[in-house]
Amino acid sequence: MESPVLKIEDFCAFFGANQVLKNVSVEITRNKVTAVMGPSGCGKTTLIRCVNRMHELTPNAKVSGKMLLLNEDIYSINPIVVRRKIGMVFQRPNPFPTMSIYDNVISGYKLNGIKLNKSEQESIVEESLKKSGLWNEVKDSLHRKGTFLSGGQQQRLCIARALAMKPEIILLDEPTSALDPKASNHIEELITELEQYVTILIVTHNTAQAARISDFTAFMYLGELIEFGPTEKLFTVPEDKRTEEYLTGKFG
Repeated sequence: MESPVLKIEDFCAFFGANQVLKNVSVEITRNKVTAVMGPSGCGKTTLIRCVNRMHELTPNAKVSGKMLLLNEDIYSINPIVVRRKIGMVFQRPNPFPTMSIYDNVISGYKLNGIKLNKSEQESIVEESLKKSGLWNEVKDSLHRKGTFLSGGQQQRLCIARALAMKPEIILLDEPTSALDPKASNHIEELITELEQYVTILIVTHNTAQAARISDFTAFMYLGELIEFGPTEKLFTVPEDKRTEEYLTGKFG
């Protein structure tokens, strides 16, 4: 059995005295899509913000427990290095508004002071935009601002920007919630294609989306991980009554 790319052990997170994650333990399999679902305020977004150490940017935030990326404790690594290895895409597309499409894709290198020659830049831009399904739409306008793209294209640009750093994991925080159904569909198809390159951890409140695109699903409620397993099993024969009630719309 291959060791997990990410192992979370007895993990707790706090905002001041308020505990938002309670002893979460889960193992994330490499090159699979894992969905984290649950009602609003259950700790889903906090969990993934802890994975790339954004949680601690909030005043009074603290954590306990362990997160291991390829058996190395994430909290013993420089957070800048962590964020190179673990990319993040947010709910609303956020390309850097002053930058061209081209510069958006390689911005991670520039922000990290990593020098690339022109041919390296060009190949990373092309490869990342191809992986994110955007290359054919933008290859003739790479030097235009990223903000002239549609919402769905902007979100794929943000995914290309995350992919460009060749991360181990990409975190997606409800990446389709601000998009129309057609653009959402595009992103869902893209996520299932990206598994071959990268491990994906996606937060969604949309149970149908989790069912469509993920290999594994975690169900969270009130800061606890209630149930985790292969998506098909969790959706058809959930072990916990709360999972079943959430899936049948009794709460959430």
